[in-house]
Amino acid sequence: MAKSTLSRLDSIQERLGSPKDSLLNHPIYQEIDRLEALQLFMEHHVFAVWDFMSLLKALQRRLCCVDIPWLPTSDPHGCRLVNEIVLAEESDDDGHGGFASHFDLYHQAMTRCQARTTSIDTFLEELHRGKPVPVALASPAVPECARRFVQQTFRIIEDGDICAIASAFTFGREGLLPEVFQRIVDELNVESNGSLEDFKYYLDRHIGLDGDEHGPMANQLLLSLCGSDESHWQAAEQAAVDSLNARREFWDGIYDVIRGK
Repeated sequence: MAKSTLSRLDSIQERLGSPKDSLLNHPIYQEIDRLEALQLFMEHHVFAVWDFMSLLKALQRRLCCVDIPWLPTSDPHGCRLVNEIVLAEESDDDGHGGFASHFDLYHQAMTRCQARTTSIDTFLEELHRGKPVPVALASPAVPECARRFVQQTFRIIEDGDICAIASAFTFGREGLLPEVFQRIVDELNVESNGSLEDFKYYLDRHIGLDGDEHGPMANQLLLSLCGSDESHWQAAEQAAVDSLNARREFWDGIYDVIRGK
């Protein structure tokens, strides 16, 4: 890659330093000191797990042929990167000899630790009935802060700028959950007699893959898509900033809910 494209990616990462630090050090983690608080967190955060898959599928639709008749892709490198990520995100080892999407792993983890799935299930039922995303989001069952977060994601998807979509996917990943969160889950798992084993598995798989494989692949994809076009990099940077700001507002909303309980 040309040095200028690599430095452009570095400049985005540098600009995101402060908002990322504010997320990693958000006071929400101090409030997750009991199982009930973690359950509330999961009941909201599951929407971010779902819309992460929607970003990925938006990339797959643009870079890979998912239609009939099949036609060769114009970007085989991007196609390969996206399909590699989809393979694990949509059909990973479930830890029990089968396969599951990371969303399904999260949903199963919620069920096992008795977090309520009513909000996300109602939302998905509306989608299954053919309702558009904005209509499904309008359901009273969807928490307001989750609604705003998903709306921001879908604004990026529907605007159709592939560099912005790739950037939101690259920089809005679950690596934004700090190590302290995983330690909290470990401690609460002991206190709850192992009810969080499935959630621990999700964190190990999803965050582990993000750091070791999918994160570097997403960076490669963004470099390839933006190339040396400054307008592409500007769109990518704005989407990255917007995504982290939306996540901060989401965390603020969940924090208020937990504090209110």
